[in-house]
Amino acid sequence: MKRTVLFILLFLSLTESLFAFDISGLQPLAPNGVFSTFSAESLPKNKTSVEIGAEKSHEPDFYRFSVKAAYGLTDNMEFNLTVPYVYHYADVIDGLEDIAVGFKHRFYDEEKYGPSLAYLLSASIPSGADELSSNGRLLAGLIVSKRVGPFSGHVNLFYERPGTASLNDEIYLLGGIEFSAAHNFKILSEIIVKKNHEKNKENQIEGRFGYRIKTTEYIYTTVGAGLDMKARSPEYRIFMSVNFTKPAEKKNIKKFIEEE
Repeated sequence: MKRTVLFILLFLSLTESLFAFDISGLQPLAPNGVFSTFSAESLPKNKTSVEIGAEKSHEPDFYRFSVKAAYGLTDNMEFNLTVPYVYHYADVIDGLEDIAVGFKHRFYDEEKYGPSLAYLLSASIPSGADELSSNGRLLAGLIVSKRVGPFSGHVNLFYERPGTASLNDEIYLLGGIEFSAAHNFKILSEIIVKKNHEKNKENQIEGRFGYRIKTTEYIYTTVGAGLDMKARSPEYRIFMSVNFTKPAEKKNIKKFIEEE
């Protein structure tokens, strides 16, 4: 009898912790984004980008590994894919999160004084472990980007509906800044404000800082750390990713010489 009661208490405690799990969803790829903040920029038509990432989170403790990919459908629209895998969450849970797919479309290009604008549509397929899933998700949102000198700023406003009826709809506000310290080196900063999907839970405010190095013409390495500023869940995290993006083809400039 005592063992049964202890098992039930452990199960309820673990279930409550798992519902608070920070599901990643669709994520941007370097160099067209900060950490989780999307840029309105997109891959050129028929270009492909692949990224491998790793994350270590503390309280709750877990590792997350992800494979992300993007493909340029046109010069202003791209397809995105994120496949995350969680290891050793709550000391007992390993498995896939829901696989996320989406489309980003830039419908207004940046001008001298105006920003570039894009929208994002995403769906998470309920393919992950039950403890790491919200039974799928649907997301829609707006992306605003603007470059001023060596600074590039991005603001994202997203609305997301989880597939589990007991969870609240979520609203995300993300802001990110990239500072080009050198031609191959950027300093990154980001803030995420998230309305929690659980009732009676504090909303999340997290700041992230790091840098990105353009190692070669087609390899970008990003390193960063995140610190929760309110709910302390997770208390902090560190992450790293390596991106492989084939550079756009350089246009040949033809010179015309007039004969006298």
